[in-house]
Amino acid sequence: METASCSILHTLAFSNNTATATINNNHHLFLPPKTNPSFSSTFPRNFNFHGKPLQFNGFTAFSSPSSAQSQNPPQELAVLLEVDGVIMDAYRLGNRQAFNLAFQKLGLDCANWTEPVYSDLVRRSAGNEEKMLVLYFNRIGWPTSLPTSEKEPFVKSVLREKKNALEELMLKSLPLRPGVEDFIDDACNKGIPVIILTAYSRSGEKTARSIVEKLGDERLSKIKVVGNEEVEKSLYGQLVFGKGMSSSLDEQLAKEARKAASAEKQRIAEEVASLLKVSVNIDTSSSERLEKIVASLRAGAEIAEVPVYNCILVAGSKSGLAAAEQIGMPRVALRSSFTSRAEFPTANAIMDGFGGADLTISKLCQKRWS
Repeated sequence: METASCSILHTLAFSNNTATATINNNHHLFLPPKTNPSFSSTFPRNFNFHGKPLQFNGFTAFSSPSSAQSQNPPQELAVLLEVDGVIMDAYRLGNRQAFNLAFQKLGLDCANWTEPVYSDLVRRSAGNEEKMLVLYFNRIGWPTSLPTSEKEPFVKSVLREKKNALEELMLKSLPLRPGVEDFIDDACNKGIPVIILTAYSRSGEKTARSIVEKLGDERLSKIKVVGNEEVEKSLYGQLVFGKGMSSSLDEQLAKEARKAASAEKQRIAEEVASLLKVSVNIDTSSSERLEKIVASLRAGAEIAEVPVYNCILVAGSKSGLAAAEQIGMPRVALRSSFTSRAEFPTANAIMDGFGGADLTISKLCQKRWS
């Protein structure tokens, strides 16, 4: 008989996990439960939810004898939700509309992105919006009054207007993702903490919080929202970012080592570029963003008062999944209209939405696998 105690994560083991979760391999935050040799695996390495295929990679649950269960009561479960693509699916409809509104605002009457045009640009640019604009205007022609040297500022001005238009669309007209409210209500009714992450939302924290407010005051009173302020005030945030607490010498040395490594990569790249007579710039923002996401996930687990390996991240972004994998947090990729054909190799599970044959709290709690 399955219960609502969510015992699925009682003794989770991850093939890519180390014995402890650490900050830069020095500061121990959580100690995962030791695996009992007498435990036997009850599920295959790759398994699915009933109803709709659910791919799991390296997500292994164990069941223990009743005597072991009595000595070690089931641990809690917490659910962490991203905003972009999870609380709201604004990618395809919202982004395309926002670009067209930006074109209108800037007087670019010749520019209008239909669904096929937008999809083709996304595919060819891998979702990089600057590249999308460059590809498009290379195809149809740049504004005649625009000097070649002004193309980059022009692209940035379009993106600024697009961002403003998207924020307005998300706040006024775009709905929340179907089933997300019932999913949150079900978790709250079962006493499962729900944490919504706005700190690293690509739409910006202010817009992300405004989207979350669409859940309603009653629902918001039962959940926690983790933004930049909450991350900085968390124990992990204070350790890593040095806000309110001095970082250890090891932490400072590690940060300096990362900076030095990035600088050396840039120097070498510039030397090669000078030989080839081209310009180059190494993007180091990805590692910084990953560090920020890790801090957000750690803060979410801390606020939920649940160890990271007993939290499940429901993510719409590959960066969120990568950060969760790094710290051993179980992770479910939720496809959106923008990522309907994307692959998520770092996800333990891949689902298309909430409710019914898709992602539900009861499936997480009752171990309904096939």
